[in-house]
Amino acid sequence: MSADVTTLELEPRRTALVLIDLMPRIVALETAPLSGPEVLERCVALAKATRSVGGLVVNVRVERPGVDVQPEGSGLAPELDPQPGDVEIVKHTVGAFHQTGLDDVLRSRDIETVVLGGIATNFGVESTGRAADEHGYTAVFVTDAMTGLNGAAHDFAVSYIFPRFGTICTGTEYIAALSPQQ
Repeated sequence: MSADVTTLELEPRRTALVLIDLMPRIVALETAPLSGPEVLERCVALAKATRSVGGLVVNVRVERPGVDVQPEGSGLAPELDPQPGDVEIVKHTVGAFHQTGLDDVLRSRDIETVVLGGIATNFGVESTGRAADEHGYTAVFVTDAMTGLNGAAHDFAVSYIFPRFGTICTGTEYIAALSPQQ
């Protein structure tokens, strides 16, 4: 069950920010409640904050299986500006865990907490969050750093699904939880 965000405490070096499908062709889709560019901007800020305290940033992108050439815009959004130490995962299904090596990467780095943002809330983000829970990770959903293909579906996932699999918080709350307590 979900922890109250007031009790959200993160150990940065055991935390991975997993950003889902922030690719130009996905960022350009019509989304709600936020636009793709708004989510991308917020995720870039979260990645910077995560790196600054020694956390891991994982950028996940999807490739269509069985095609020789991926559609234009299938690389990571350039704004993500991957840094040394970041991980890129390529998935071929909705979620980021199935046959991608993500679990192995996280375990090899002693990660306990998976923090999620990206597009789309009720597809890639939700699927990855469910799998994170099934793999024994603590899941945190940064709800103002994700958006859905439909506002009602986003709201349902945030209010009904995510609290059953982890903690929901805002980007501000996530960054505060990363910061050393004074």
